[in-house]
Amino acid sequence: MRHFNIMGITTVMALLGSTALAQESRTFDVSLALGAQSHHAVGVHKFGEELERLSEGRLKIRPHYDNALGAEREVVEGIGLGLIDMGVTSTGPMGGFTNEFLLFDLPYIFRDHAHAHGFLDSEHGDALAQRLQDAAGVKIIGWMENGFRYETNSVRPINALEDLKGIKHRTQESSVQVDTWTALGANAAPMAWTEVFTALQQGVMESQENPIPTIYDVKFNEVQDYLAMTQHVYSPAPLMIGAQLFDSLSPEDQAIVLEAARIATPVQRAASREMDERLVGELEALGMEVTRPDLAPFREAVQPVIDKWKDTVGTELVDAAANFQAAQ
Repeated sequence: MRHFNIMGITTVMALLGSTALAQESRTFDVSLALGAQSHHAVGVHKFGEELERLSEGRLKIRPHYDNALGAEREVVEGIGLGLIDMGVTSTGPMGGFTNEFLLFDLPYIFRDHAHAHGFLDSEHGDALAQRLQDAAGVKIIGWMENGFRYETNSVRPINALEDLKGIKHRTQESSVQVDTWTALGANAAPMAWTEVFTALQQGVMESQENPIPTIYDVKFNEVQDYLAMTQHVYSPAPLMIGAQLFDSLSPEDQAIVLEAARIATPVQRAASREMDERLVGELEALGMEVTRPDLAPFREAVQPVIDKWKDTVGTELVDAAANFQAAQ
């Protein structure tokens, strides 16, 4: 994140000097919603490597993959309560803690990766992180990413907005997302992430939306025939630590944690972008039919959703995000 004024890590280690060995050794349990080969894992593994390097082996991580420690909302709550040390989740559950995070459920706010990254790395990302910490006791130490999200379904290819009509679509547990997909013509209903694959397999749901690396990691191609490049939402995947846990660390170890996250975040984003571009072809090779509909009608259809939720999220925040221009 942008505004951490962290002393150089070399200076930190020099200050530690011969007392380094006397500092506490610790292994942090880290929850991931996805698997060990996912774009989330790339970032978490890099964070763990840097944590070990900077602490000379005292600080380590123990990753737990595929929701082993609970569904995303449970993980966020668990981090805040001190039951889970750290985690990476989507921002899907966070609107339940503070309305500002519903920003990331609003459709077609962010144009591209540079737009999203610039906004998150600015004072706006810092302010959002502080809101979550105040509301849930969860400290964001790196704005890693899920990426832009795309629709998949088992009914028909989506070549135009009308093709979504009547399809049973799963959303995250967000009223904004239900409104969005209803506006797009689908029969939208929220469902916990841990239930989605089975629901698609059994036909309870026919459609879902996620970033390309997630679609590939979860093997949605096994239960979904069609992929539409809708790019309707940009989804961060914050790396988080319990605020109380962070505050309990020595100043030196706090600096190490923040520095490790600072180094790991762009590595994760780069891996996410690379997977996003490469894996569309992989999914096509695995049998998915990929369509690229004209998105202008989609943007027009969801404008009433943005208008409806703008006051709840915060008019200034929504405008700041939509109109953000990175400094040259």
